[in-house]
Amino acid sequence: MTAAARVLGRLVERGETLAVAESLTGGLVAADLTSVPGASRSFRGSLTAYATALKGEILGVDGTLLAERGAVDPEVARQMAAGVRRALGADWGIATTGVAGPEPQDGRPVGTVYVAVAGPSGVEKVSALRLNGSRADIRRESVRSVLELLASELGGNVRAQDTEQTGGN
Repeated sequence: MTAAARVLGRLVERGETLAVAESLTGGLVAADLTSVPGASRSFRGSLTAYATALKGEILGVDGTLLAERGAVDPEVARQMAAGVRRALGADWGIATTGVAGPEPQDGRPVGTVYVAVAGPSGVEKVSALRLNGSRADIRRESVRSVLELLASELGGNVRAQDTEQTGGN
């Protein structure tokens, strides 16, 4: 079972919904989620705000923050997750922002990524990642990481469940 399937299953169990805001992943998180049959039971939708201006215009990220720090910032990731949750009317929002390469962006080196989750009761978490590999590797690891961050908030560790699925007898 994929990480996306486990996260969606947990959301269905809880009667909750999910929205996604993506930058560097360009729709890969949404693609993973929508590849799961029955995803519509908990997945509301996604916004790919690749252009920095859209992060403010559509997701409500503070314009001063974007001007001062750029799009690759932990607070930007947090605001993206909260903004997509609000914009799409979901219980949970997750977000990805970072530099997949080939060039640095906003003074941040390739492989600098922030993933975030925002949820009920004021839950807001951001993880800072320093990833290596190709552009594709960085993007795929960002997808895995944001789903793992959400899984941890939902009460299930994606990596631990992988071990349980393949280990033992």
